Amino acid sequence: MTARYWAPLLLALLVGVAQAGPRVESWQTSRGAKVMYVQAPDLPMVDVRVVFDAGSARDGGLAGLARFVNNTLNEGAGDWDADNLALRFEDHGIEFGHGSLRDMAWVSLRSLTDPAVLEVALDTTAAVLAAPRFDKEAVERVRQQMQIGLRSSLQSPGRIAERRFYRALYGDHPYAHAPDGDDTSLAGISRDDLVGFHQRYYVAANAVVAIVGAVDRALAEQIAERITGGLPIGQHAGPLPPPPVVSGGELREDFPSSQTHIYLGQAGMARHDPDYYALYVGNHVLGGGSLVSTLGEEVRNKRGLSYSVSSFFSPMQVEGPFLIVAQTKNAKADETLRVMRETLARFVSDGPSEQDLEAAKSNLIGGFPLRISSNGKIIEYLAMMGFYDYPLDYLETLTGKLAAVSVAQVRDAFSRRIGGPAGIAVVVGGNG
Repeated sequence: MTARYWAPLLLALLVGVAQAGPRVESWQTSRGAKVMYVQAPDLPMVDVRVVFDAGSARDGGLAGLARFVNNTLNEGAGDWDADNLALRFEDHGIEFGHGSLRDMAWVSLRSLTDPAVLEVALDTTAAVLAAPRFDKEAVERVRQQMQIGLRSSLQSPGRIAERRFYRALYGDHPYAHAPDGDDTSLAGISRDDLVGFHQRYYVAANAVVAIVGAVDRALAEQIAERITGGLPIGQHAGPLPPPPVVSGGELREDFPSSQTHIYLGQAGMARHDPDYYALYVGNHVLGGGSLVSTLGEEVRNKRGLSYSVSSFFSPMQVEGPFLIVAQTKNAKADETLRVMRETLARFVSDGPSEQDLEAAKSNLIGGFPLRISSNGKIIEYLAMMGFYDYPLDYLETLTGKLAAVSVAQVRDAFSRRIGGPAGIAVVVGGNG
């Protein structure tokens, strides 16, 4: 039996295996926070992640403000300074985390379900969310840490290329600036700015609480109420504006490095894009499959221009970017960029072969169980689903939707959405 006949059978088998996703439940707390919950009774642990629409897209005129606030949350809250907060978590084996991106900011905890330990975890995290102190010394310590981190990132040609690309693509849109800010804005952010941002965006109506672990529905409801009970009700952040329409262009910047970093791309898709699945699966053939991809074959295998070349979509609340990224020797930068453009143009024109598409779908679907194989992985999906308002059966239906993507759908989506050899190119590195 040829691959033409057994590939669909294999794909159907993989879909059947991967469709047994976790059962997701959802409700609202008394103060209006959205809750996403999965019971996972195998280990006496619980993971909680509270996500706010409080990423860098909400910075306003102070780039880095959202991340500054998020980085300062655990530097003192309620009756505890930073050292005492850390000791409360460490002494009870509680893992606490936090982070922020363009769309969202979050805090997370992992705790034993033992009542005494869980009580400390919830009590402390609730204080971190609702009553951060923003002490002067803590604020200045975080400012210095962020300034050092920013200066370090600007020593990387890859990070510089990424920053330049977002600025070129998004112009004056809230996605344009990097979440870590810039020297001027970090120096100018005041304590009042931090407090004002926290009061506006760290509110219950702007929050999603994801819970995964060995807790029943009743206890999960108590956890959600406890952890958000001190937050004001507030209002959900407003919608973001659509991104600007930007024509193609090329930016080059010299940098004293042996490798040149190339970012090539354009506007991509948003989270609820009707072409989401066709673009996602098609991109796995183009460059999302890393070592096994069309770009990898043309740029790396045939010509030896780059050890690493990949493409990806970054869907967000509004259109995130579509990017092709490569690193190459300085002297090969022009050739590499040319091959990247030509390979993309051919893919947009011709689309993937049936064989390549079936292989991509099998790879994505076959690997799906590993992507939800732990509580920590499931909670990331739950938080994403709640934040972007995905249906509760998203994990159960995902593999079926991937399997249903056809070559015709991929060709149609890419031909309409991706501008072939056009787009923005940012090239940062030595001049060869």
